[in-house]
Amino acid sequence: MNILILGSGGREHAIAHKISLSPKTEKLFAAPGNAGTANIATNVEVGVNDFEGIKALVLKENIDLVVVGPEDPLVKGIHDFFLNDVELNNIPVIGPQKAAAELEGSKEFAKEFMMRHDIPTAAYQSFTSDNLEEGYDFLETLNPPYVLKADGLAAGKGVLILQDLEEAKSELKAMLIDSKFGEASATVVIEEFLDGIELSCFVLTDGSNYKILPTAKDYKRIGEGDTGLNTGGMGAISPVPFADEILMRKIERQIVKPTVEGLKKDNLPYVGFIFIGLIKVGDEPKVIEYNVRMGDPETEVVIPRLKSDLLEVLVAMSKGTLDQINLEIDERAATTVMAVSGGYPEAYEKGKQISGIEAIDDSFVFHAGTKIKDGNVVTNGGRVIAITSFGNDFKEALQKSYQNIEKLHFDGMYYRKDLGFDL
Repeated sequence: MNILILGSGGREHAIAHKISLSPKTEKLFAAPGNAGTANIATNVEVGVNDFEGIKALVLKENIDLVVVGPEDPLVKGIHDFFLNDVELNNIPVIGPQKAAAELEGSKEFAKEFMMRHDIPTAAYQSFTSDNLEEGYDFLETLNPPYVLKADGLAAGKGVLILQDLEEAKSELKAMLIDSKFGEASATVVIEEFLDGIELSCFVLTDGSNYKILPTAKDYKRIGEGDTGLNTGGMGAISPVPFADEILMRKIERQIVKPTVEGLKKDNLPYVGFIFIGLIKVGDEPKVIEYNVRMGDPETEVVIPRLKSDLLEVLVAMSKGTLDQINLEIDERAATTVMAVSGGYPEAYEKGKQISGIEAIDDSFVFHAGTKIKDGNVVTNGGRVIAITSFGNDFKEALQKSYQNIEKLHFDGMYYRKDLGFDL
């Protein structure tokens, strides 16, 4: 089969790596890809939202299956674009149709979905510039910290958690009136703060059947001890040590099953990955958010633990036969540590030469923000490279990732040295 993966991050490199191992894979393409995917696939300079460019590539290379990595093209309707095109509608796309992608595209839509299907989540209300004063009043009814979420896509940075009521009011005004996050914050969801420990659950669905992938926990903040600004993710651990059988049964019964059934009841066609951001409050799981694709950097620990042929699994999803697949999971723990550009998640420079990749031993190197320039691998993003390792437990796996990341070098490189500190 000829496979096309859309995206250019660590998630896409990890997925490409796993698909490249399948005997069913004939040719593998990544659009636009990165310096890592270039080693196992053909990179094509086509953007993830350039639907016409993607169509031309798919027809030229006789692509049999398209795997969509990031959320943006899904929310913009790439799957529907294929279904509505007579030349493309027989080519399966892994990723939900536009109506279902609103689960990530709109926080308000996701909240209404959860309320409708009795899925446990934080109490909330939504506000626009027209009812800013009511937003102030609602904030006054809550205890700190105050959680403000831009309704639309804000590249993972549209959530503010604030301790001070006056600051929360001024940030609400900045989001609604001054368009702090652009269009994404035209509507803001304010919700009660849930105090607990977070984890992520990943689900594969063909629209009727589902399979649960290994759990993971990522570390979003730039600073040690989970301080500083939110990032796209500084590292991840899988499985989550506290996600025991009892908790997993609750997650499946109270959250996964009603989510898949809810999509069906609401006629929201969904073939793809569902990423459920959870928080364990006491002994109970609650949903923080949905994403309509795999997480990054969680993919870099979840997908390597999958022993099954990923391509076989994706084909079964596209055919509606996921119930016939038996997922085999590696019992070992996996951890990934992300090396990022100096200055990230704020302003940073690109084009820094990366050395030491070839010295890394007994770990996976997943490229995120990299490209090849004049024969050298250089930085091309905020999050640059993820180093993933296996171990008998997460501590052993982390030790290996840390030993290997020390062999990497580029100007301004930074990584967190305290992953797993809260476990």
